[in-house]
Amino acid sequence: MRDVTYAMGISLDGYVTGPDGGLDWSAPEEEVFRFWIDETRKLGVHLLGRRLYETMLYWETAADDPSLGDAEREWTEVWNPLPKVVFSRTLTEVKGNARLASGSVAEEIARLRKEPGQGEIAIGGPTLAAEAAAADLIDEYRTVVHPVLVGGGTRYFPHDERRVHLDLVESRMLTPNVAYLRHRVKR
Repeated sequence: MRDVTYAMGISLDGYVTGPDGGLDWSAPEEEVFRFWIDETRKLGVHLLGRRLYETMLYWETAADDPSLGDAEREWTEVWNPLPKVVFSRTLTEVKGNARLASGSVAEEIARLRKEPGQGEIAIGGPTLAAEAAAADLIDEYRTVVHPVLVGGGTRYFPHDERRVHLDLVESRMLTPNVAYLRHRVKR
């Protein structure tokens, strides 16, 4: 069965965006960007909420930008063909290799797990991840911890007063200041 993973960059105090919704504190260094490229290669499909989908739309046409560096070009080559499922109550169409979800996150994950295919089912965005976590559908939580305290914003972890026991299965430094932590849900 294909694993469901939730991976995002976070501040040391546990936020994926700052109080103003900004991500400027998490702009990846070359090593971190390459890490995300390698992680994305492992995916079979990516589930996104509307806000993350709209943020990632930039990459649909980024390859046309002559100022793009090698890593950014490589990212577009990996990200753009990856199948994506977008969860939105307001969008009526999506671009690129994406489709709008036809059911709940639980229904979509069940459908994707039954379909033939390889690669992990990734969840992007804390709101969508909270819904999947509440249904106990996430197999692994992966964080890239940036050395900053942003003091507020959107939290990485859902707060539904439900305890989840985890095993640390991998940890490493991506740069001297950025740590990667991979936790598997104990079942």
